[in-house]
Amino acid sequence: MTVLLVLAKAPVPGRVKTRLCPPATGEQAARIAAAALRDTLDAVRATPGVVPVLALAGRFDDAVDGAALTAATAGWPILPQRGPDLAARLAHAHADVAAGYPGAPVFQIGMDTPQLTPARLAAAVRRLAGTDAVLGRATDGGWWGLGLRDPGHAAALRTVPTSTPQTCRLTWAALRGRGLRVAPLPVLRDVDVWADALAVAATVPAGRFARAVAEARPGTARRSLAGERR
Repeated sequence: MTVLLVLAKAPVPGRVKTRLCPPATGEQAARIAAAALRDTLDAVRATPGVVPVLALAGRFDDAVDGAALTAATAGWPILPQRGPDLAARLAHAHADVAAGYPGAPVFQIGMDTPQLTPARLAAAVRRLAGTDAVLGRATDGGWWGLGLRDPGHAAALRTVPTSTPQTCRLTWAALRGRGLRVAPLPVLRDVDVWADALAVAATVPAGRFARAVAEARPGTARRSLAGERR
């Protein structure tokens, strides 16, 4: 049994995906984040042989599409994120899962890769079964997924600076420094800025994320108003 851990932030306007603004408004950015999270939750739910767990910052009660997100995570264990920064929250999330599921491997993702599929997640879990750790690099130099056979090794993340072009390389080095065998996962693009949103949406045109991005494209509101006047 592998725990599939999703680290997410409640999509509250002004608190999530602010680097999409402009061209998106704060409300639109939150809707894009909510759509990305719902697509991610769907992929996790459809992945066979895993136990889903959500580590959440904030509350869905305060979020865009909060009712839908609450429904989407019905029955999931939801852990509050702890720590003063992202590195600490990552380490705490793995430690909290280890306490709740002793001996279980953990594969952790975020809400920035809505192009993930059940097949891709299942492949990552299988890869983890044959090594000590797996790490999926993002195109910006960060990472999108981390798997640990022993989640206690996530303590190494506390020393790694986050959100830099060197984050994945330094994470790899920190894990190797603990004597772990680390296997790479496919490189994915995560969603930080508007160009990322457009590129990722193009890979999953039928998803909620792509629809939310399309609705936030510059000129969409003007075209909608023009259509109402005709």
